[in-house]
Amino acid sequence: MGAPNLFLIYVRDAAASARFYGDLFDMKPAFTSPFFISFDIAGGVSFAVWSGEDADADARAADAGDAPRHEIGLTLPGGAAEIDARFEQWRAKGLQVVSEPHDAVFGRTFVVADPDGHLIRVSPVD
Repeated sequence: MGAPNLFLIYVRDAAASARFYGDLFDMKPAFTSPFFISFDIAGGVSFAVWSGEDADADARAADAGDAPRHEIGLTLPGGAAEIDARFEQWRAKGLQVVSEPHDAVFGRTFVVADPDGHLIRVSPVD
């Protein structure tokens, strides 16, 4: 038996998405192919972007308006001040803001979107 160790999101352009996430989280790909790029994120756990395995991937991605969007979480130590500081850093990078910093039941949080509309939520460490 094992625990999940690969978190994959579907994207229109794997290379562009890998650049986006590599810059956002200051990480380099561990594996690169034309349509699939993965990052080692912690102790045998990987995060990957995948645009499909053939030329039809662009056509499928173009029809992705009804495709499910996913939420990626980043939890930070340091409380509200650290979360607000990260928001300002990411806003300076020009990220699409979905929800500005606010206090939720679990603490300070905000949400931005990647180029494919997947959400990235920043919140405090539990």
